[in-house]
Amino acid sequence: MTLLSYPEPVTIPAGRARSVVVRAGERLRITDIDGGQVGDVFAYNADDLTEYHSASHTRTHTARLFPALGEAFVTNRRRPILTYADDTSPGVHDMLIAACDPERYAAYGDPDHASCADNLTQALTALGYAPPLVIPQPINVFMRIPVAADDSLTWLEATTAPGDAITFRAEMDCLVVVSACPQDHNPINGARPTPLALTVLSPVTEEKR
Repeated sequence: MTLLSYPEPVTIPAGRARSVVVRAGERLRITDIDGGQVGDVFAYNADDLTEYHSASHTRTHTARLFPALGEAFVTNRRRPILTYADDTSPGVHDMLIAACDPERYAAYGDPDHASCADNLTQALTALGYAPPLVIPQPINVFMRIPVAADDSLTWLEATTAPGDAITFRAEMDCLVVVSACPQDHNPINGARPTPLALTVLSPVTEEKR
């Protein structure tokens, strides 16, 4: 099977997903093109898709709801897979909310709606993998779901401006699927879903002094 690696930035259409291989040491930048758009990020060990980013293991590892800059996201085997390397956005992201799925939209009365869960499945099967038995909890970049003092959650519009970006450094060769979330039944994507962009950056070589 051929895994996808992009030499140039690639646009993720609104409501769809794209996959990319990021080698250890490379960086993956996710850019909000128009502003106000959430992205669901799924990261797998490129050599073994039974190992993948785990939100619950990451929260245990960092003792935070979301890592701070410089901290790692870890897999279901407690190994670093991505590091939170840079951020030009307001820095508000989420790891509590599950990927939207057909059942979510069926409850809205919209059963044929696109979803991040289906986007992940379609991206993996397009590469020749079997449909995943479990949809991992994604890294919901740019998603604003504050936790109140009474432990309630509020669904708020993303505050990113056009061109805001988050950057991850790969700690192993990984297959990353990013879905430009199609949610339009609540306000997280503002007036409507819009595109995201992916850019893979080679490791920075420090100049000799």
